[in-house]
Amino acid sequence: MNVKINANFSVSNALPKIEAIFKKITPAAPFQYKFADEEYALKFSTEQKISKLATIFAVLAIFISCLGIFGLASYVAEQRTKEIGIRKVLGASVSNLWQLLSRDFVVLVIVSCFIATPVAHYFMQKWLLGYQYRTDLSWWIFVASGIGALIITLLTVSFQAIKAAVAKPVNSLRSE
Repeated sequence: MNVKINANFSVSNALPKIEAIFKKITPAAPFQYKFADEEYALKFSTEQKISKLATIFAVLAIFISCLGIFGLASYVAEQRTKEIGIRKVLGASVSNLWQLLSRDFVVLVIVSCFIATPVAHYFMQKWLLGYQYRTDLSWWIFVASGIGALIITLLTVSFQAIKAAVAKPVNSLRSE
């Protein structure tokens, strides 16, 4: 049985009156009550815990990924030191060298987004089917995620790419 209490009436005064009416209707049943807002909060408390854990692990995964991309960008820049020096001597600008070093990473991120989007869409749809009231997944969520991944990758790679592009070509060519 659901009972709505008038907002102008206090709960402590309303409960004894509701109990008296309940005892008249069903004298054998015990009077037990729960508040809808508490039940609603209890229903979604696990979802809130999962949300917090997912956020922590997502941030941790992004950080570890950035470390991996940074290491890979450092390795690629180190392997291409001679090529970068020759291109710099021949007149390549910093932006051209940045594009050269960043292009491979951008392609990898785009390919990974095309692979991850259908998989994420499938699992999100299955997760949302567990709710009576649910929302539809919008396409812009996946586009925003892809753009976010691309920006994070470019920021991570840019440090090493610009560092390699700004370095004096004489030093890299002399050591070879």
